[in-house]
Amino acid sequence: MKLTRILYLLCGVAAGIAPALPSHADTLDDITKAGVIHVGTGVMGLKPWMWQEPNGDYAGLEADLIQAIAKELGVKADIVTTEWSTLIPGLKSNRWDVIISAMAKSEERISGGGIQFTNPYILSYDRILVKKDSPAQSLDDMKGKVLGSTVGSLDSLVGHSLADKGVFSEVRDFNSFNEPFVALQNDQVDAVIIDQHTFNAQKVQFAGLRAIGDPLYFIPKPEWKDAQDKADYILGGYAIGVRKEDDRLRAKLNEILVKFDKQGTRKAILEKYGSWSPEQENLLKH
Repeated sequence: MKLTRILYLLCGVAAGIAPALPSHADTLDDITKAGVIHVGTGVMGLKPWMWQEPNGDYAGLEADLIQAIAKELGVKADIVTTEWSTLIPGLKSNRWDVIISAMAKSEERISGGGIQFTNPYILSYDRILVKKDSPAQSLDDMKGKVLGSTVGSLDSLVGHSLADKGVFSEVRDFNSFNEPFVALQNDQVDAVIIDQHTFNAQKVQFAGLRAIGDPLYFIPKPEWKDAQDKADYILGGYAIGVRKEDDRLRAKLNEILVKFDKQGTRKAILEKYGSWSPEQENLLKH
């Protein structure tokens, strides 16, 4: 009987009629079952994105966004702080479920990082900052000067494009978003390139800084220009990072973001932190 049973099963497999195995639950199912969404962030302490109040509560634009999303999912949010460079590796190794960390969506990051993004929730562009007592009044005064930025960021890409044009002599990349500001205060660099949202939020903390030149919009690397031109979103949009296989989670998060737009939730969060502008109305190209 046992031999007959084994032969029957083998024949069934060969014929493609083996009993169906239970399917593995995906990340959205795991989040719902656990009652918690684990969120990786590498911008802790950087306004307007996220910081901790004296009582330990998280505050900031992305902290509010995380909590609002968790509420829509019917779960709690677990915020996991890490260094910027570990965000994508940590996501891919299941250390957190999503990335919400002022991370710009780009075709290069999607392809090279092997992850996917939701639609953007905020649009950003860059400003060049100098000390208030700096003699520099425009970018024309930056020739031969050193620019500070953050490694791997779109700010750095814009900065290096300026250096390639001879506007700056060098771009010095640091590992975190706070380090370039410290370097500027210590005269290790002559200017810092940063997105306007961070600049607006840092005006109180770094009252001795001022912006020079016009806003600088993000640009793709030349080898990514064609792919970026075909994308349906505006480069400079910060979005939620998910694993490449998490299509259901990505779709659900996009659904929530659409709901936030209809309800005015996204606008209210951005206005609370001084980040709303007409450019934030439409973050997609169509």
